[in-house]
Amino acid sequence: MPQFDLPLRELEQYAPDRTEPADFDAFWEKTLAETAAFSLDARFDEVDAGYSELVTEDVTFAGYGGHPIKGWMLRPRSASGPLPTVVTYIGYGGGRSLLGEWTAIPSTGVAHFVMDLRGQGAGHRSGDTPDPGVGGPHFGGHLTLGIDSPETYYYRRLFTDAVRAVEAAQAHPFVDPSRVLISGGSQGGAIALASAALSPTFLEHAPLGAIVDVPFLSHVRRATEIVNTAPYSELVRYLGIQRGREDEVFNTLGYFDGVNFAARATMPALFSVGLLDDVCPPSCVYAAYNSYAGPKSMNVFPYNGHENGGAVQAAEHIRFQREMFALA
Repeated sequence: MPQFDLPLRELEQYAPDRTEPADFDAFWEKTLAETAAFSLDARFDEVDAGYSELVTEDVTFAGYGGHPIKGWMLRPRSASGPLPTVVTYIGYGGGRSLLGEWTAIPSTGVAHFVMDLRGQGAGHRSGDTPDPGVGGPHFGGHLTLGIDSPETYYYRRLFTDAVRAVEAAQAHPFVDPSRVLISGGSQGGAIALASAALSPTFLEHAPLGAIVDVPFLSHVRRATEIVNTAPYSELVRYLGIQRGREDEVFNTLGYFDGVNFAARATMPALFSVGLLDDVCPPSCVYAAYNSYAGPKSMNVFPYNGHENGGAVQAAEHIRFQREMFALA
């Protein structure tokens, strides 16, 4: 499809006024304090997946509400000391899937922690973590799940899990807790933005940097006005039936909008955008990028959509990773 959003020169300057609840910080401080009352209880159980050069482990840790969250941990078998580590968050509808999907990063000599997503894992990658009180993996609907209030909204639980995932990775005996990166694309990018803002207030060692590809859940109101693709179409359809609830819904979303997290994140970050992206529109990506408070760079792919740079951007991840970890 042709470019449908603002031209690049305008995107680079696009910085809409932020709309956020007055108690945004207090809400997240309370949420994380409640979570801290639960023991992390991080467990790493080796599984034989047939990768002779990698140690592969099944992970369980306590996330929001003390709920058990699954994950994977992979590291080079030849490594002998504390390792730099990448924590990965997954896109909408996905789960941790099988270990074979995650062998690229540990093959660069670092550890890789992959967080499963509660209640997701029936959209593209399979998942293994239920959302207590809601159920196991199911398809779609997470964007409006519990949207009646910020206290019940799905992403309150998921973003809290993400911070605890960093803490769980840092608890591994082969991980250097002072050298951790967070990374994600689309919904994973939204989670990475939230973690970049929240982790430094919760953890002894904040992540060194963040990789944020085509982030979802940024400048959400505009996204619903210019695209009608999934997952934003879920919100559009919801408001088309729940008429007159726009103010209430967007007030809830204000606690979870990536633009508001970006304004609080100060670690170095690598972003990407596809100028043909009709899933996470370029202006919404740039709204987060231009609000980001830390050092940042943007990789622009003019003729790509939501896939953005693909393997080219994956190579940029490795470059950024080596820079942040000070690897030769």
